[in-house]
Amino acid sequence: MTVVASEPSGSQPEVRAAAGALRGSREAGVAVFRGIPFAEPPVGSLRFAAPRPVRGWDGVRAAVSYGPPPPQGGHFGMDARSQDAVGDDWLTVNVWSPEPGPGGGLPVMVWIQGGAYTIGMSGLPEYDGGRLARSGVVVVTFNYRVGLEGFGQIEGAPANRGLLDQVAALEWVRDNIRAFGGDPDRVTVFGQSAGAGSVAALLAMKRAAGLFSRAVAQSVPGTFFSPALAADIATACAAELGLRPTAADLSTVAPARLSAAGDAVGGRMAEWAERWGPVAHRSIPFSPVVEGEILPVTPWQALADGAGRDIELLVGHTRDEQRLLTALDGLLGQVTQEQAATALHVFGPGRDGARRYRDGFPAASPDELHELVQSDWLFRMPSLHLAQAQTVAGGRAHVYELTWPAPGMGGALGACHGLDVPLVFGNLDRGQPAMLIGEGPSPEAEALSTSMRAAWTAFATHGDPGWPAYDTEQRLVQLFDSRPAVTAYPEEASRLIWQDHIFPVLPLLGQ
Repeated sequence: MTVVASEPSGSQPEVRAAAGALRGSREAGVAVFRGIPFAEPPVGSLRFAAPRPVRGWDGVRAAVSYGPPPPQGGHFGMDARSQDAVGDDWLTVNVWSPEPGPGGGLPVMVWIQGGAYTIGMSGLPEYDGGRLARSGVVVVTFNYRVGLEGFGQIEGAPANRGLLDQVAALEWVRDNIRAFGGDPDRVTVFGQSAGAGSVAALLAMKRAAGLFSRAVAQSVPGTFFSPALAADIATACAAELGLRPTAADLSTVAPARLSAAGDAVGGRMAEWAERWGPVAHRSIPFSPVVEGEILPVTPWQALADGAGRDIELLVGHTRDEQRLLTALDGLLGQVTQEQAATALHVFGPGRDGARRYRDGFPAASPDELHELVQSDWLFRMPSLHLAQAQTVAGGRAHVYELTWPAPGMGGALGACHGLDVPLVFGNLDRGQPAMLIGEGPSPEAEALSTSMRAAWTAFATHGDPGWPAYDTEQRLVQLFDSRPAVTAYPEEASRLIWQDHIFPVLPLLGQ
């Protein structure tokens, strides 16, 4: 494949990729190309199908606007954003490059956004890759299918279509990124929340082998579904529409109605708690499905078996993962003894998990116990265990914890879930996560963001973020705070409670 780059009009860089020529824009010294299709639109006969290679085009295609987002759930108004967008070219990539052209050879960072596998779009302002790219890397973001479109277990359709979209985007990077100045042999995938769960899943997928050599997983969720659980949830979603969970039935439904059906079930999952278990208590209707083919085993099992031994891994979490989620539920400072006891019973590991939390944190209030056990179950311990599985199998992992408390919203949210996103991208004054930083980012926030960006780009460049690799004896981790430090993993009480837990495939209960 021949790849060339030029800038015939000065401010409008052009590249020729496999499918055709592209004209982007130049912003603050970085060449930017938006809305590049990496697969055919998954609509019509291709709805619920695995992604198909995009067809080429003649002439020069303008690449200055983000592609339309895939259908979204209604959280944070994302459904309105997707319904207002024009077109069905949901599967597009965006590229920021300081040096477009085949001679660049720069490291590549491919971002996978989060959103509980239910929402998420690459065109949000918080994911602008300009500041990261100015550090000397090529940044790629992309859309993938979410909700029922991407993760519903639908008869007659491949499982994990959202993950297959991610593989297709990485294949596009492999085949095209030289044209943008990137090195396809130095690709780092990085993601947060469901994006980090996706990164973890990619580590376990044979289809993703060879598409990246480094991985960054920020706040890995521990939810991976069995086919039976995923199918039961999809059945409930289809029943909202009076249909069966089949590709034939659901392909007749407008995407917005299908997303609304998923939202309806997600909003009252507690009704199915005896069948769906912990995810019903947290209203998590979608997650990757461990069905044995596309995703053969959980990421923790895959890494323990050595699947990621040749992949350099950077993984971590925030200290107060649950705090923001508790605030969104209206429970901040309002948790009762009964609610804390329920959380300990549902989310604590093993039959004596509740007792072990009370013994491990004897002075903790109901609010603190409620937060600790849910932070640990959903994000903190899955992240730590991913690093431990990698390390025990002979691979290399670097671990961090973000402990800097968010100054926004009166400082009540601590080092909460999602705080790392604006800090890593350097977009401290735009997008929803920027609310956590507060108006007018402080010098302290800017300094911390600079430190985290430097660590992430250094890791993408040569595999060393600037602190020692994790091992099971010293357990050294990087703390990101107003005064960053390297220390032994600070959540020792939680680590001990969860040390014998194996994050399993979540089953359908009471069958």
